[in-house]
Amino acid sequence: MDTLSSTDAKNDMARQTQDVCPICDGAGYLVRDVPVGHPDFNKLVPCRCKVGELESRRRDELHQMSNLSQLSRMTFETFMPEGLALPEDKRRNLRIAFDEAREFAREPGGWLVFMGTYGCGKTHLAGAIVNEVVGRGEQVLFVVVPDLLDHLRATFGPSSAVSFDERFESVRTASLLILDDLGSQVTSPWAQEKLFQLLNYRYNAELPTVITTNYLTLEDFEPRIRSRMSDNQFVRIRHILAGDFRQSGEAGFQSGQENLNSISQVSDMTFANFRLREDELPREEVDSLREARMYARSFAEEPKQWLVFTGVNGAGKTHLAAAIANERLSQGKPAIFVTVPDLLDYLRAAFSPSSQTSFDKRFDEVRRTPLLILDDLGTESATPWAREKLYQIVNYRYNMRLPTVFTTSAPLEKVEPRLRSRMVVQSRCTVCALLAPAFVGIGQPAAPARRRPRPRKPGQ
Repeated sequence: MDTLSSTDAKNDMARQTQDVCPICDGAGYLVRDVPVGHPDFNKLVPCRCKVGELESRRRDELHQMSNLSQLSRMTFETFMPEGLALPEDKRRNLRIAFDEAREFAREPGGWLVFMGTYGCGKTHLAGAIVNEVVGRGEQVLFVVVPDLLDHLRATFGPSSAVSFDERFESVRTASLLILDDLGSQVTSPWAQEKLFQLLNYRYNAELPTVITTNYLTLEDFEPRIRSRMSDNQFVRIRHILAGDFRQSGEAGFQSGQENLNSISQVSDMTFANFRLREDELPREEVDSLREARMYARSFAEEPKQWLVFTGVNGAGKTHLAAAIANERLSQGKPAIFVTVPDLLDYLRAAFSPSSQTSFDKRFDEVRRTPLLILDDLGTESATPWAREKLYQIVNYRYNMRLPTVFTTSAPLEKVEPRLRSRMVVQSRCTVCALLAPAFVGIGQPAAPARRRPRPRKPGQ
């Protein structure tokens, strides 16, 4: 039978008298007995007597970092899911984002990413999630990304009461983390690495996370983060199409893409009412319409690469392009539909003294939009400035592999050479030639169609 020596007995009595933990002898931390090479070798880990204190301190720190008092007005009750003077497609899109935020707040799971321009309501929805979760007594960390990086850097100061490892661990293991304004931080190598480590840990651990960003496409994210966000099974991405709520009056709601997108003018053009004109056209021409509709529908389901519709005026090119845009918008997905002359006028208007949006901002919104549909390519004024701006938009989208649709009445060999050089890359672009003549209405004769080449598919 084991017995205590007189010295051991005195020490044991002293521990009991002073309420000292017998496991760590009051130190609060232990070194785990693990072999050399183990990740925890020679690392201090909290003793079980310390866990409660550390958890309480962690809760206090997360609460202080979240600065929840500034979010008190951001609730689901104060959010306007119908927006202000928004067209139908944007009201529907905003309502979907609102419903997704409420659903996430009720049962946080996976990642929810809100993308959109400044002031569209992203932060309000994220704050409403915070208030809903905190109202149930659950923990949450809400932090603006540049502020988060400042909090981490502050731990290197000599007066910091907490180490970098402790603070970083409390952030990455938060039961619910909301990162506001991802992408607004200074992109130093250190910042990129810390953000990747944070998001990669939460992705692997499947921890609920909400992210808001002014980025308009996934391609804007750092590649390693983008690869995690591309997991459709775990990550839900919602593009919010509304303009800036913070700008009052008509000008505020005509800013950004509000007066660029012409989709409302072609909202009646859908796949359901696209006519193949089988009762009036030869089989070859009907087949070209059917094939073009097939490619358009496939593109609308999952936009990838580029799609070009060629044919005479009135053949159905614009109808199919508009049908793609309307299908995407019905799913709450962003799409800009605009004729090329209108696009150039929109960019020129930024130079007006009365413009509330800079040229750079307008230009960047157009070239980076997730889906751009350019109607009537070739009808624009062929000034050097117009050619250069159009090329810069097209070239950027080509290099970034952003989904784009073109319609043109000109044969490809007549398209501006620099644009054509991108369109003829068969691995990137599908060209559909609509062989039908102009549609002039039932019972009226149609002009004879000039024979055109069959549609070219990628890989041919």
